[in-house]
Amino acid sequence: MAELQQLVSQMESGELALEASIGAYKRGADLVKYCMAQLDKVDNQVKILEGDMLKPFAAEGSGDEA
Repeated sequence: MAELQQLVSQMESGELALEASIGAYKRGADLVKYCMAQLDKVDNQVKILEGDMLKPFAAEGSGDEA
C-alpha cells in the first residue's frame, strides 16, 4: 500500500515524464491486483471460519446494541 500511495503521489504531482508515468501506472495496476487477491484470500478464510455465514458488522457505539 505504501508503494501504491507513493506512485499515486508521484503521478499526481505531474513531475514524471510520460514514459515514467506509464510505467508507474502499470506498476500501480499490478499492486492493485495483488492487494485485491490478498483481500479475496482473507475474505475466503473468514467465510470458512464463519461457516460461510458472515455476520453483519456492527461498529462500537453505533446504537445497535440490544
